[in-house]
Amino acid sequence: MNIHRILLTTALLTTFATVGPAFAAPATDAHQHAAATPTKLMLDHGKKWATDEPLRRNMSEIRAALAAKATAIHHGTLTADDYKALGSLVETHVANIVTECKLDPAADENLHLIVAELSTGADAMQGKSKATPAAGAAQTVGAVNQYGRYFQHPGWKPID
Repeated sequence: MNIHRILLTTALLTTFATVGPAFAAPATDAHQHAAATPTKLMLDHGKKWATDEPLRRNMSEIRAALAAKATAIHHGTLTADDYKALGSLVETHVANIVTECKLDPAADENLHLIVAELSTGADAMQGKSKATPAAGAAQTVGAVNQYGRYFQHPGWKPID
């Protein structure tokens, strides 16, 4: 992503962290784009958006980490330290996505919604917000599953 997109992502993350889930948040971005910034995830004319290797790699790492802890999250046995470590891992991979991923502008705009949800969930898991770590994990799992619904990623499986 170029600096323009990094700045937009930072602005979106700040906005979404304060107004709630990005999937339902109204657009408040004054940024100028060829098309309007989506306020909800959309398909590319009925098809999933194209991805690149950095996005697929980082999303696979996030998914694997969440799937490995899914039973403990579900049973409420994940420790605070485990939530913090999981949130930190998600945060690291989100930063990689923001710096390494190079999608077409429309796909990138939709990805921003996923990135915002991942970041907000990671913050909650690390105790950086009012949401509980468990709620942050659920939000992050939801974002990972949304990614699979809207982006092409061969072999992708949602987390149950």
